[in-house]
Amino acid sequence: MVLRFRRWASPSISMSGSNPHPGRELQLIRAYGTAVLSVSGALLIAHWPAFHLGSAPVSLFLCAVMFSAWCGGVGPGLLATVLAALAFYYSFLPPIDLFAAKPSEIPRFLVFIVSALFVGSLSAAQRRTTESLRRTRDDLNETVHELKKTNQALGESEAYLAEAQTLSHTGSFGWSVSTGELFWSEESFRIFGYEQTLRPTVQLVLERVHPEDVHLVQQAMAGASQHGGDLDLEHRLLMPDGSIKRVHVLGRPLNHENGKPSFVGAVMDITTMKTAFEEIRILKDQLYKENLALRDEIDITRMFEEIVGSSPALQAVLSQVAKVAPTDSTVLITGETGTGKELIARAIHKRSQRSSRAFVSVNCAAIPRDLIASELFGHEKGAFTGATQRRLGRFESAEGGTIFLDEVGELPPETQISLLRVLQEREFQRVGGNESFQIDVRVVAATNRDLKAAMVEGGFRDDLFYRLNVFPIEVPPLRQRKEDIPLLVEYFVDRYASKIGKKITAINKRSLELLQSYAWPGNIRELQNVIERSVIICDSEDLSVDETWIGRRALTASSAAQPLAERLTAQEKELIEAALAESNGKVSGPLGAAARLGIPQSTLDSRIKSLKINKLQFRKN
Repeated sequence: MVLRFRRWASPSISMSGSNPHPGRELQLIRAYGTAVLSVSGALLIAHWPAFHLGSAPVSLFLCAVMFSAWCGGVGPGLLATVLAALAFYYSFLPPIDLFAAKPSEIPRFLVFIVSALFVGSLSAAQRRTTESLRRTRDDLNETVHELKKTNQALGESEAYLAEAQTLSHTGSFGWSVSTGELFWSEESFRIFGYEQTLRPTVQLVLERVHPEDVHLVQQAMAGASQHGGDLDLEHRLLMPDGSIKRVHVLGRPLNHENGKPSFVGAVMDITTMKTAFEEIRILKDQLYKENLALRDEIDITRMFEEIVGSSPALQAVLSQVAKVAPTDSTVLITGETGTGKELIARAIHKRSQRSSRAFVSVNCAAIPRDLIASELFGHEKGAFTGATQRRLGRFESAEGGTIFLDEVGELPPETQISLLRVLQEREFQRVGGNESFQIDVRVVAATNRDLKAAMVEGGFRDDLFYRLNVFPIEVPPLRQRKEDIPLLVEYFVDRYASKIGKKITAINKRSLELLQSYAWPGNIRELQNVIERSVIICDSEDLSVDETWIGRRALTASSAAQPLAERLTAQEKELIEAALAESNGKVSGPLGAAARLGIPQSTLDSRIKSLKINKLQFRKN
């Protein structure tokens, strides 16, 4: 039987010799070999005298069939059934050891075959079930392993997302309008300053919103929940420690439940970004102010770039400049027109700690009275007719630097009050605005008026004068520093000759004597104009000055004409005193002495000072 089985199985084995899976062939050989061996073992045990199991061959053969089907499956189980049936029929059905027909044993033989088939089927089914369970277990283990890997990847992704949200200060949220539930990420809790143990609600959000922005947030949430539109707004958060955060909220509707959408979105902490933008805006404004001041400085025609002279009078002024420049004290520079007061102010600025910042010069007498406040302090949009946009004033342009108020004595009374506030409180308000601005500016003022006399007349505030007169500097007129005239002439000649491309090597001696004998009522500015005109018309390398330009006035100042000059001075003094008497000692105004004499107020103040007239004696009680 074994030989026949081998011959039956040999074609399949030889055919499978080319099978690319040799492990499968070995399993088949083992399975069928197990069937043969198990039936043979059962037959041997049944005939072994020592076991006395000759009366139980059926049980042994059924066990062999069951074992073969369990180990090999259906094929080996059928082979074991066939082998067991042949062995049972031959060895245990009478007549024994014969394959002759045994009609009386047919029922018993059929029952054995059916039992063997049933037991083999059950064993094969159990094997298939066991194998299915094993495969299911393996699949389940593989699924669990994949789930673990997925969960690990998801955890890493969540960790990366949380770290990215922390770095970008961006939290995520979900909002179900129908239930009112909120879902926050870890960063959202940090932004709003709540513990993660709390359950986020709309009420908690509104409690953090700045009181001035609550209405804005409520409107945005109501509009989005009713119409299903996107959320996009910026607002402030008021934190428990009093600090303020700025956040930008973005949300998008996902679906509608009962007509109400659900939102998913992000909340970004933009406080740092807003602070950076604000710093950029401040720096931009500062740059604008400094550029404005620089343009103004370039546009201004200065008398000269350097202080020229070595006279004792000038050296005394420069000594004062060197002492006061390193401080932040307010300086009041006085002197006749054309003496170089702005140059002294620039020297103070250049020697101060503010030298790297702007120097802003304002001529108060050149600006209309109605516009002087706007020019100094700026104005808001719509402050007056023509104010179409906000404008920065000169004080803001000079932030951190120095502002030079030339002709400060010409300021109208209302502007004097604003200037006094700047000097006292270091703050101001723009025209048409209510917000006060702190200012860090050094004030240097100058005037050719007699401010003490203006105080007596009521044209200049006493308190403002004392605020300005912290460190007074009086610039001497050119007639008091005649030894500086040759140096100034040489400086101006070199300047204008190089400017128009001429070469001048000498100055006519007679012209230089004439220049030194002249009184120069216009001071350095007048000398500058005379030299510039002389350089323009000069045709040689030797510069000369036309005597007709200054000769007649120079003669009136000479000693030969001294009696006439004295008479003219006396007559001028009498006229001024008479006008003061008629005006009750008042200089300015329509009924003042300046109006009666038909001369500017500043000119009359200068003459009163030079003639040493006491205006108080003409005031009536």
